[in-house]
Amino acid sequence: MGWQKWLLLMGCAVACAWAMVKAVPTSHAGQTDLSAHVTAGVFTTAHPTAAQAVRDFLDFHPEHPVQPIAYTHTVHLANGLQCEFCHVGVDQGPEAQIPGVAICMTCHIAIDTDKPEIKKIAAYQARGEDIPWVRVYNYSDSAHVRFNHAAHIHAGVGCATCHGDMTKQTTAERKVDLNMGFCVNCHKQKQVSVDCETCHF
Repeated sequence: MGWQKWLLLMGCAVACAWAMVKAVPTSHAGQTDLSAHVTAGVFTTAHPTAAQAVRDFLDFHPEHPVQPIAYTHTVHLANGLQCEFCHVGVDQGPEAQIPGVAICMTCHIAIDTDKPEIKKIAAYQARGEDIPWVRVYNYSDSAHVRFNHAAHIHAGVGCATCHGDMTKQTTAERKVDLNMGFCVNCHKQKQVSVDCETCHF
């Protein structure tokens, strides 16, 4: 790197430091008053911590997120339940609803009530709380992606295309990296529009 680039880099660093100092108000005594910048610990309205903001920016998501209930897709699908039973409205609108306590307790008010995971669900219901599921697939708000499940289902795209084979998963796992390349390649293979406005709006 030449001396001109180093000089430019140093100038930018000094300018950033000066801007940060000017952004913090000072008290009448000339001392820095940080009380105006003390918050409840929330980094931004979109991210509670700086680390989560960085993970979101880098599109880092755990492959095996820990769920509050060890829901077994394998068992439920083997017993004949369809995805739409728990993920209500997935074939009718954009969202694949994540099942709440009421849906789970539709069956488990009487089935396997003595099992530890079912007792956890019943406890959520008794407290009037919903299950705080951890999302496995989602898009960063900054991507401005609007994925419509119903449109894909009606076009014959199987759930396994994006979610992997759920008959071999207990709690849901991130089996596919749903980045822009994955979606564009799929659209090209199926000869569907790859215009920006198709997904970004």
